[in-house]
Amino acid sequence: MKIPSALSRLNEALRCLPGVGSKSAARMSLHLLQTDRAGARALAEALAHAADHIVHCATCRNFTDNEICEICRDVRRDTTLICVVETPSDLLSIEATGLYTGLYHVLLGHLSPLDGVGPHQLGLDLLEDRVKSGQVGEVIFGDQFNGGRRGYGPLHSATDEGNEYHCFVSGSRCANGWRTRLR
Repeated sequence: MKIPSALSRLNEALRCLPGVGSKSAARMSLHLLQTDRAGARALAEALAHAADHIVHCATCRNFTDNEICEICRDVRRDTTLICVVETPSDLLSIEATGLYTGLYHVLLGHLSPLDGVGPHQLGLDLLEDRVKSGQVGEVIFGDQFNGGRRGYGPLHSATDEGNEYHCFVSGSRCANGWRTRLR
């Protein structure tokens, strides 16, 4: 049986989501069209609005609907700390703890020369400018959220002895390990 082209197009569009294969996409499509047409329209409108209005913060590269995100505009934040994370999802994980009060730099990927991802695509020039400004005292590498140091070598060396920025900034990593319950 041939399915309508609009349904086929919807299935293909849903497959762009992580973890969604052809069967899951078909289930979602059929659910939205069969039982929740209002939800389908709201989803379409929200996606279109987000695609048209969400941009990257000019300072930290997080998602925002303004030129500068709320985190970078917040005067209560510690401007001497920058936590470098790979994705906006990692930033949200840290923010959910409510414990970190510094600023961020979102890489939006990891170094991968074979895939054409170099320092410029990660916004390292923006991070370099922030460090050179003299306001940053510590760069924290929040890279354990993606499983480790994948593609972070040049970043970690940015705060090593002998580096031209070492005199202004120290580097550290977020703690990681197994949680234990004290009794």
